[in-house]
Amino acid sequence: MHPADAPYDGFADAFAREAPVSPYNAHYDRPTVLGLLGDVNGVCILDGGCGPGPYLSELAARGADTVGIDQSADMVGASPASASVRSPRSGSMTSTSPSPGAAGASFDIVLLALVLRYAHDRVRALTELTRLLRPGGRIIISTSHPTADWLADGGTYFDARHVEESRSGSMTHRYWRQPLQAWFDEFSAAGLAVDRLIEHRPAHSMTRRHPTEYEKLAHQPGFIAFQLHKPPGAPDLPPAQS
Repeated sequence: MHPADAPYDGFADAFAREAPVSPYNAHYDRPTVLGLLGDVNGVCILDGGCGPGPYLSELAARGADTVGIDQSADMVGASPASASVRSPRSGSMTSTSPSPGAAGASFDIVLLALVLRYAHDRVRALTELTRLLRPGGRIIISTSHPTADWLADGGTYFDARHVEESRSGSMTHRYWRQPLQAWFDEFSAAGLAVDRLIEHRPAHSMTRRHPTEYEKLAHQPGFIAFQLHKPPGAPDLPPAQS
């Protein structure tokens, strides 16, 4: 993401309150992504776009060694005091865990939960993050389902463009929408292969707390998740130029 883009600045506290209980975060994305991550005990994970740290807290509780980064300095300030989190804009970090900016392969997993569609150059972002993976490492991505974006935005399914939505609290939510094939093309351009694709299904807990959202998401897709890896022998792509 561009350093000037930090749409959650000013809204971090509200997001920190909502994320642990909201239908799309607590009962839809996190159960799906945590299932895809599997056993993380002793695994070193970089959470890119970690927000106020809901994944960091859960993964640490499951025994992972976690580091988080977020474009929003406000989000970093709202993260758990026990987590290692930094913002490229502020340079702040709350602990002495290994820096995600360190050279060489440092992580077993890079997690990008509902964040990649905000990146100006997704291929560049993936290429740079791949350099931080240890041999055999994975990148886990969740994002909005291309069909859901199409239904919400209109036009044709095959449109690829930026979309702006107004959220509560007057926040402008700007993201990139594109068809499924375009996602795969970008993964390939970054030198990555797809191991798994999962279309989210709502957790049963949503039926009690958010029955309307459950009924919708039980019948049409909202999010999608990918597990990626760099194939053995794949050439290293040159560093992206600033």
